[in-house]
Amino acid sequence: MSVEHIVELVTRHNLAEIEIEQGGTRIRVIREHAPVAGAPSPRLEAPSPSPQATPADAGASHLVPLEAPMVGTFYRAPSPEAAPFVAEGDVVKEGQVLCIIEAMKLMNEIEAKVAGRIAKVLVENAQPVEYGQPLFLVEPR
Repeated sequence: MSVEHIVELVTRHNLAEIEIEQGGTRIRVIREHAPVAGAPSPRLEAPSPSPQATPADAGASHLVPLEAPMVGTFYRAPSPEAAPFVAEGDVVKEGQVLCIIEAMKLMNEIEAKVAGRIAKVLVENAQPVEYGQPLFLVEPR
């Protein structure tokens, strides 16, 4: 698979990141500003989880949404038998693993961007997520 083909895949599917290993060669493509062109579409679809959280969290405008950095399948735990990485009410540190998103058979650990308390888990385990979709609401500390 050529680099041009990989870049075409990243562009066509509006991926923020992809890593491919083939025959001892590993290629990783990261699009730092990829969301600019494609962000409006996923954000138009993303509000469906947010309104569900809004009535319960009315007046909680201080909560910070932690969003999916890629398209994939959301997992709350490292394996089906394991306990979830975090639950509602847990206090987390910046950089702490909150969940895994499986994308193209790769397991990507998603880390907290802010320290705080998990106020709400917005996605069910093993559900597909879109780029920019809110996964957690965090009360910053």
